[in-house]
Amino acid sequence: MALDSKEFSRAIEAAAADPERHPPDELRRLFDRLKAGLNDGSIRAAEREGDRWVVRPWVKQGILLGFRIGSLVRFDLGSGFPFFDKDTFAVKALTLESGVRIVPGGTAIRDGSYVARGVTIMPPSYVNVGAWIGEGTLIDSHVLVGSCAQIGRRVHLSAGAQIGGVLEPVGELPVIVEDEVLVGGNCGVYEGTIVRERAVLAAGVIITGGTPVYDVVRGEELRRRPGRPLEIPAGAVVVPGARPIRDSKAAELGLSLQTPVIVKYRDAKTDASATLEDLLR
Repeated sequence: MALDSKEFSRAIEAAAADPERHPPDELRRLFDRLKAGLNDGSIRAAEREGDRWVVRPWVKQGILLGFRIGSLVRFDLGSGFPFFDKDTFAVKALTLESGVRIVPGGTAIRDGSYVARGVTIMPPSYVNVGAWIGEGTLIDSHVLVGSCAQIGRRVHLSAGAQIGGVLEPVGELPVIVEDEVLVGGNCGVYEGTIVRERAVLAAGVIITGGTPVYDVVRGEELRRRPGRPLEIPAGAVVVPGARPIRDSKAAELGLSLQTPVIVKYRDAKTDASATLEDLLR
């Protein structure tokens, strides 16, 4: 009998809580259904509800269940280079009809992730399980999209960008990058940070959940609060900055800590006249 979505999520939770009480075939069927939904984008580790992003802990529990029930096997790819992983997590199966452009040179997309039509991936890059990547997004060389990260449509992840994953704890929100965000080279976004639509992160910006972000345009200091993740506002242009350490010895030595700084916001005039390089100049 087919399970509806609520019954299915409860079945995953029960199986993840005590897999020994469930027959192996049942666990495999549950996990295979979860992975199929992750692959086609109908199941997501986090979803937007109005203006809020809400984590789906049962999805993460199901992914972790896949690791528990899997067996280590050898996979042989057409390249001739074998790899060794749980049999529950092979490389994602794509065809020409998938409409995803993957340039040769060492890219891997793990099974149980969603990559929409029109996505371009330059080598080498890695997309981990549970990730969701929207239409028209460009993933440049040496980019990591971590477990369960949610990447919107027409996003540009420049070379060397690291989008951290949050698989555990299961109740924590993964990193969210909304539509039309530009992420510069060697940026890092971690620990459940939300980057709202059309924001720009200049090359070298590092943002963690505990990083204070200073908005010099609006005169605000942005931080993660209890029950509220750190958010980069829509259209914000963020550059690397520094803030002095107030400790007496550190102050004596003139030491500073890196901190992102919002220096402007994108507008229609900017979008019409500026390239990304001009915008960050």
